[in-house]
Amino acid sequence: MKTEYWKWPAVEGKSTGIDCRNASVLTAGVDIGTISSKAAILSDDKLAAYSILANAADSQASGARALEKALAAAGIDKNTLQKIVSTGYGRANASYADDTATEIACHARGAFNMYGPSVRTVLDIGGQDTKAIMLDQYGNATSFLMNDKCACGTGRGIETFADIMAIPIEDIGKLSLEVDEDPEPVSSTCITYANSMVAQMMRRASQDKVLASYCFAIAWRDYILLQRMANQSGNGKVAEDLVITGGVAKNTGIVSRIERELGIKVLTIENGDPQIVGAVGAAVLAAEMAASGVS
Repeated sequence: MKTEYWKWPAVEGKSTGIDCRNASVLTAGVDIGTISSKAAILSDDKLAAYSILANAADSQASGARALEKALAAAGIDKNTLQKIVSTGYGRANASYADDTATEIACHARGAFNMYGPSVRTVLDIGGQDTKAIMLDQYGNATSFLMNDKCACGTGRGIETFADIMAIPIEDIGKLSLEVDEDPEPVSSTCITYANSMVAQMMRRASQDKVLASYCFAIAWRDYILLQRMANQSGNGKVAEDLVITGGVAKNTGIVSRIERELGIKVLTIENGDPQIVGAVGAAVLAAEMAASGVS
C-alpha cells in the first residue's frame, strides 16, 4: 500500500472541565473544506470537543462523520444540539445542518472565540485558496482579500509537494527550519509543474534547502497578501494580533517565516487546533441563531 505522505493525521479533541450535560446551549459547526472536514461542539459558547478528518469522495458523508466523532468525544447525542450550522466549500450539501454561513464570517467569529477579542486579522490558508480577513472589535469580518487564482501555497499545493518529496506533510515545516540561512524562495510553487520543479531543485540543493526555499516562497506570498490588506485598510501595517487558520497553520516553517517578514508573533492557543476555527465560528453563529429564534 502506497504511503500517503500528503495526508494530515485525523484529530479528535475534548476540552477538560466542560460537561455538556449541564449546558444551557449546545451547538455544532461543521466546516466541509475541499480536502478535509472539521466539526466543533460548543457548550455555552465554549469549545467542548472537535474532530478533523480527511475528505473521502463524498464530502457530505465526510462532514457527517466528523460531526459524529465530535459528538462522541463530547459524550452527547445529536438530538441534544439546538442548532447545527455548516460552512466551507461543501456547506450546501450538508443536509443534516439547520443553516449555512460563509467561510469569511465563520473564520472571523471562530478566531474571535478561540484566540480572544484582541484579534483583528485572520489569514486562512485553505485547501484551494488563501484569505486575509479584517475584524472589528465584535469579531465581525469587515473586509477581506482572497488569492484563489492558483492552488500553489494552499493546502492542496503542499499536499502535492509532500507526496513528491516523500515526506509526511506534518514534518515539512520543522525540517525546513534546519537550514542555517534561508535560500532564495522558489520562483514558482505551481503544482502543475511540481514534479519537474522538485527534480531540478534536488539536483542543485539538499533536501532541507529545498524545503526551506519552498516554505519561504509560500510565506512570502502570504506576507504580500496580508500587506495588501493592511495597505487597503489605510493602516499600512498588519495588526499584531494575527491568527493563521487552516492546516497550513500547523506548518512551523511557513508560520515562522511569515512572522519574520511581518516582524510580529502569530497568536497561538493551548486548547483546540487552528484547523477547526471555521467550524468553531459556525457553532458560534449557530448559538446566536438559536438565541434569536432563527429556525
